Parts: sequence; structure tokens; C-alpha cells
Amino acid sequence: MTRRPGSRGRWLRPSCLALLAGALLLGIGSAAGPIAHAAPKKEHRVESGQSLWGIARRYGVTVDALCAKNGISEDAPIKPGQVLLVPAPGEKPSHPPAAEGDRGESPPSADGSAERPRNWVLAKPGPSTQTQKTSAERGGINPCLSPDPGWGVYDHWSRAPTMGQMITPHRGGVSNGRFDVMFHFHGHEPVRKEWVRIQRGAVLVGIDLGIGSGPYEASFRSAAAFGELLASVERAVAEKNGLKAARARKIGLSAWSAGYGAVGEILRHPKWAARVDTVVLLDGLHAGYDRDSLRAIQLAPFVDFARRARGGETFMFVSHSSIIPPGYASTTETANYLIQRLGGRPSAARPRAGDPWGLELISRFDRGDFHVRGFRGNDQMDHCAHIGLYKDVLKVYVAPRWSSPRGYAK
Repeated sequence: MTRRPGSRGRWLRPSCLALLAGALLLGIGSAAGPIAHAAPKKEHRVESGQSLWGIARRYGVTVDALCAKNGISEDAPIKPGQVLLVPAPGEKPSHPPAAEGDRGESPPSADGSAERPRNWVLAKPGPSTQTQKTSAERGGINPCLSPDPGWGVYDHWSRAPTMGQMITPHRGGVSNGRFDVMFHFHGHEPVRKEWVRIQRGAVLVGIDLGIGSGPYEASFRSAAAFGELLASVERAVAEKNGLKAARARKIGLSAWSAGYGAVGEILRHPKWAARVDTVVLLDGLHAGYDRDSLRAIQLAPFVDFARRARGGETFMFVSHSSIIPPGYASTTETANYLIQRLGGRPSAARPRAGDPWGLELISRFDRGDFHVRGFRGNDQMDHCAHIGLYKDVLKVYVAPRWSSPRGYAK
């Protein structure tokens, strides 16, 4: 069982695991069921820009059922004008298409797991991963109350965006009317502490909407919501720098814990999926179950983005703890699902001295610009410790990739 220590900080109370587990479960429950209940249709003619998961979402069916009905795999390309048979809502595929790379085998026994389901993705983190550490064992740091390094070259939070708040360099950060921006969901203040250690010009927008993933999903279900948010940030940057207009160049989405709900909804819209360059998920990707796999329709936008990162078109970093939540898939399972869809297997890894706040590495996967890191630990401080990875991800990957215009302090 996951140990659930009490809250130790004002901002931390909403992310206490006891509350987080229940809230995330509620959020997943709303996303796990049929999303649309349109009248059943026997056929659908594919239009330009449509995807299998988008069509499945429209008719309230699973991607597996849609693929099985048409005798295709989830990775099969579809073309405008192609006619697909649409299963009835709730119809189960008699022979679900095998996932790419799924041979019914278990992954390397990096975590000592003794559980061996037919689909290795569903293997729960093993007993050796179910560990806890005190603050003293983490070098005297409580990851849920991380040290504050100040603000670096950045001014304090501004309420200029239509949602959340943003920090911008006191001067600079814009070149030829262009700037880079990261939208972070859940835990804006602890993430700000890591952001200012590395970044010297890119804008950070922080958004906190509640405990579970549901409010994040609901807030960005409409494509217009993110469009309005981005436009408000562009206006604020232009105004601060005395420009008639400013436009975002590189756009990133990052999330810790429940914030993944916003990232998934934004990536479901083709317009924004094409604009986003970077996605960082820190111990925060969950899903429901569908027979002997995870619910494909929930994870489809993340799989699509991971495939693009594999090819170097985008960048994606995913971390997971070994926490086992009640009734829905852990971040270990969802990370393995992404790896499986890319035709890979995680490799066993050893803890590294440089990992922050007591984290202990146990597995990894790297393919192109898609990276996954798995860690031992199942308690509240382990969950918070993944925020400590943000600094390293920014330093090693994002900052060199973006080469953002330089900003300056007062």
C-alpha cells in the first residue's frame, strides 16, 4: 500500500496522495467513458486531417474496436475519402489488433516485479520499488517544500494571461518580435523555482486548476481555449517590450501530476499539435483500462506526439515513479504503453549520483528525441521529487533545442 503522509506545506495540500488519488480517479472516470454519443453510423468517410482516435472519439467507440471492425492496425495510415465501418458504441473487438511491438512478453526485470500479465505493459511496479525515504535520506531536502533560488532574470508573476499567470525576463527575451514560451500545468510555484535556475529568456506560464485531471481536461476541450490563452500571452509580451505585436516561436507544454489532462486535450486539436515543439510529463500520465490493455483513446494524442519525437520532429520527456494508484493505470504503465507503441522495451538502469532529491533510477528508454526515465519510490515525497527533474530536462534538452532570445535582469 502507498504510504500517505500528511501535508507539510500550504501549496502541497491539494497534491497530497490521499487526495490526489481520489481526484485523479474522478478525473479519469470522466475521460474514460464515451466522449461523444452521436447516433450510430455504419460508415464514415475520412476527411483531411482526421485520425483514427479522432474518428473513434466522434462516435464514442474505442480505437481498438474501430480498427478491428476495419481489419487494420492502430498505426495504419488513413486517407481522405477512405470509407471506414463504424462499430456500435460499446461494441467490443473480437480480436483486438496487437499493439506494435507487443509479443506478450514481460519487460526487463528492472523493478523485481513478479507479476507477469499477458501484456507486459500492465505489470505493476514490483516490491523492490515500493520504497520511501525521509528528508534526511534525501540530502536534507523535502521535495514537496523545495528551496527557493529567487527569480533570476525574471520579474514576479503577472496575471496578464486569460488563465493562470506568467513570468517574463525583466528585459529582453524577444528577437524580431518572436519569443519562446512554456505552458506548465499543476504546481506552478515549485516548477518556477526550477525554471529560473536554467532559463534566461523563455516565458513561463503556470496554471493550477485543481486536484484531479478533470478540470484541466474540461478547460482545454475546446481548441479556442488554448488559442485565447496563447494570444493573451503574446499581447502581454508585446506590451511589455513596447512592440505592436509579438508571436510565440517555440511552444512547450509541461505538466506534473494531474496537469497531464490539459496537455492531452491541447494535443488532440491538430492545429495545436502541429504548433507544439516540446512536451514534458513529470510523473503525471494516467489512463483507464480496456480489456488487456490501456484505454487507447485517452493516450492517443501522447502516442502521436511520441512518434513525432522519435523522428526528431518534436521533443518529449516522460518520467514515472513506482506509485500504484487505486483502480486506474499508474505512470509506470502509461510510460510503458508509449514505449510499446513505439516498438520498444524499457532497459534496466542503475541509480545515478546526479539524480535530485533522493530519486533512484531503475529504467530508461531513448529513441530519437523521445525519452523515458523510471524511478523507484511510492510515497508523496517521491511524487514531488519528479519536479526536481525539470531543471535537468531544461538544461540538457530544452534550452539547447530552443536557443531562446536572451533576457536580462534589472
